[in-house]
Amino acid sequence: MSFESFSDFLAMGGHGKYVWMSYAIALAVIVFNIVGPLLQKKKVISDLARRLRREKKAS
Repeated sequence: MSFESFSDFLAMGGHGKYVWMSYAIALAVIVFNIVGPLLQKKKVISDLARRLRREKKAS
């Protein structure tokens, strides 16, 4: 499939809104699947460190 101009490429024959929206949603899901676990790992590590400090203080 070839396009006459960049705007034709973006329009995708009238289906551009749906094509680019699906790309945006897929990108958002991928970013969420990368960032979410990293943030969760950071939270778990800080919770464990806090628990360890509390247990050392109690001993």
